[in-house]
Formats: sequence, structure tokens, C-alpha cells
Amino acid sequence: MTVTNVDNLDRTSALAKHDVGGRTPAPIRFLKRIPVLIVIGVLLIIEIYPLFWMFINSLKSNTDFLNNPSWALPEVWEWGNYVSAWLTGNLATTITNSLIATVPSLALIVILGVAGGFALEVMVFKGRGGILLLILAGIMIPVQMILLPLFTIFFNLNITGSLLPLIIIYTGHGLPLTIFMMATYFRAIPREVFEAATIDGSTMLRSFWYIGFPMVRNAVITVGLVQFFLIWNDLLIAITFASNRSLNTIQAGLLNFSGEYGATDYGPLFAAICITTGGILILYLFLNQQIMKGLTAGSVKG
Repeated sequence: MTVTNVDNLDRTSALAKHDVGGRTPAPIRFLKRIPVLIVIGVLLIIEIYPLFWMFINSLKSNTDFLNNPSWALPEVWEWGNYVSAWLTGNLATTITNSLIATVPSLALIVILGVAGGFALEVMVFKGRGGILLLILAGIMIPVQMILLPLFTIFFNLNITGSLLPLIIIYTGHGLPLTIFMMATYFRAIPREVFEAATIDGSTMLRSFWYIGFPMVRNAVITVGLVQFFLIWNDLLIAITFASNRSLNTIQAGLLNFSGEYGATDYGPLFAAICITTGGILILYLFLNQQIMKGLTAGSVKG
């Protein structure tokens, strides 16, 4: 064997040792990733299949839905179900009513909740611990227990023929949890930040708007997102205080697809659910991106 061949063998051996010792070969790395890929695939199926199932059932006739498996594709694609859903479910009115009830409620919950959390955690005054416990007691009161007293009060005030009772109830029901969560977020901010602002001559209101609120804006978006879905998906309060068809919210409007004798028009019903779910899904994806931006932009620089 020549010297050149010996050098080539030594070089090949050295490269093989470097590859083995330096990093894992590609086939082994791929085998290690298989369990992760399987888990991701299962999660995607769990998340996507219900949406696909709902969509294919929104394009079926009642006969097709009742006689064939629910997971089967439609025999005839009934795209007119979406037109029927919009008209029968009165979606234009119900979506408008939901927005009228949700937007003011959410604005009041966020503004009052963030201000309440700031006051109970940053401001120092006697009895703030007892006030926080009293507010937290509101979380433990089931809304079913107070429906009848509230209905009596609103009826005597002659405001039951509007969406105002929904706004009042949603705001009152969402404030305890919001105040508690915001107080927790304000607790994580160093107290020295507000003390330094006070020494520099900042008022408490200015410290709230220009220091406290920007530092917890990611938390505000998160809390607002949670409260939005709680209000938007409510059915019990909506059918109790807005039972009139002209005042139906989106969830109450879905009950219009049930006939007088319990018969349900499944195709338009699923179509209406697809319309409302699609809009909420897009909104959720948008707000999810906003949350991530808030987490990045709201970080404290050292």
C-alpha cells in the first residue's frame, strides 16, 4: 500500500470520527423527530377535523344528513344552505346585536378592570385587602342564582326591551376576574418604577396612563380576549334578557333553526355555525398575533 493510500484512509477515518463525534447523522436525527412529528400530526387532526366535519355537514340536505354517516361527504353539495342560514338565522341582525352588547361591555370591563387592579395593587390605602376579597367574592356567585332578581330589577326599571341589561350584566360579571388578574400583573411590576415617577412629579393618574398601562398592555389584550369569548358565546343571559327576536344575539339566533315541533334544519344550522365560527377564528388569529407583539414590545429593557 502506497503512502498516498494510507493518507487517504487516515483522512477518511478522521472525517468519520468527526462526523460521529461532532453531530448526529441525518437518518438518526430524523428517527428522533418521528415521535414529535406524530404528536404534531395528531394535534392537527384534533384541531382541524372538527372544522372540516362542520363544513361538510353545512353542505348537506336534511335527508343526506339523517340517512348517511355524518363524516361522509355530501351526495349533493347544497351551497344554498349558506343563503338559507343568513336569512333564516337572521344573522345580520344577530351579529349586530352581539357587537352592540359585546363592544361596550368589553370596553367597560377593560377600563374599569385595569384601573381597579392598579388601584388595589399600586396605590396604598387602608382596607384595600378587604376590598379585593370582596370583589373576588363576586367570582364565586353563579350567574344562575341572580337571574331572577336581576330580571325583576330591570323590569321595574323598564329597560328589558333593550340590550342595556346585557351590557350591565356582562360588565358586572366580568369585572371581578379582570380586576383580580390585573392586580396580579401589576404586582409583578417593581414598585420602584412608580415611586421614581412620583418623585419626578408624576400624578397617580399620569402614572397609570403613561407607565402602568403600557407595561401591562399584553395582559390587557389577553384579558380582553378571554372576556370577549365569554361574552360572545353567552346563551343563558341572552335568552333571558333579550328573548325578543329583534334583540337576539348570535347564540340565541341559532335557536331559530329548530322548528315548532323540534325539527331541525341541520344544513343551514351548520352553515350558520360555520359563518360565525369563521369570523371568530380569524379574529382570534389576529388577536393571537397581537398578544405575541405585546409580549415582545412590553418587555422591560435593562
